Amino acid sequence: MTKADLLEAWRGYLTTGRRRSPHTVRAYLAAANLLIERNTLNSWGDAAQLDAGELRRHLADRRADGLSNSSAARELSAVKAFIKYAREQSGMPESAAPRLRGPRIKKGLPRPVTPDEASNLAETVASDAAQDWVGARDRAVLLLLYGAGLRIAEALSVKCAVLPLGDTLQVTGKGGKQRVVPIIPVIKDAVEAYIALNPWPMDSDNPLFRGARGGALGQGMVQKAMARARIALGLPATATPHALRHSFATHLLSAGADLRSLQELLGHASLGSTQIYTKVDAATLLDTYRSAHPREKD
Repeated sequence: MTKADLLEAWRGYLTTGRRRSPHTVRAYLAAANLLIERNTLNSWGDAAQLDAGELRRHLADRRADGLSNSSAARELSAVKAFIKYAREQSGMPESAAPRLRGPRIKKGLPRPVTPDEASNLAETVASDAAQDWVGARDRAVLLLLYGAGLRIAEALSVKCAVLPLGDTLQVTGKGGKQRVVPIIPVIKDAVEAYIALNPWPMDSDNPLFRGARGGALGQGMVQKAMARARIALGLPATATPHALRHSFATHLLSAGADLRSLQELLGHASLGSTQIYTKVDAATLLDTYRSAHPREKD
């Protein structure tokens, strides 16, 4: 088996089997390519045999290449996913990736996650899940939080009656207040991928997102999955499921959304609750100014 064979199979799995974004596929292929070359891997069996010590040495080599802590954490997540897949392909009874924590990242000020970080979080929870359907489920939940600005309780209360998803979704927020949020194609695709793998009945009265025993998925499971992904990617402790909703609001405001529209999308009872995002956005702009303006570097 050649390196090209391994990479093509990996590409097919990421693209078709897991329906990853083109950005994620490129990053995961690049990480796998380096792992194969530097460890002379010629088969799935070779890759499956890599243990935590060998992975640690590989990561140290990459750090010597000048890789930053945050980039090293992202690459570690990618190669662990590749090794997990290799173990499955090799028929190993224990197919989980080697247990290895990523590099420590200096904690900064609380901030919204970037679009790339939101995407990486969703991809990482999917890759690290013990079962494919669980990974697809958690990915769909996180994309719904970030892509539609839902509270986690709102997302987990959605029933199968909404299927098939259209371009909008009606959700029930605090105080029983209902609102309509737009559903972008990446969310639709993620939910459809989860539905295709979900082993539980999808009757209209059933919750859309199910736990391991078929009941409604609990918030704690989503929070734990995101916490593991956050650590793997070297993101601060502020990168929680609720931070995805904050990021949705901040990014819309940066793109020119008006406060009244944002208030409706978030389901805030008062405009005052929405105005906090003007302060968050101003802080982001100030950070950018300070890091980029030549007078700030004198």
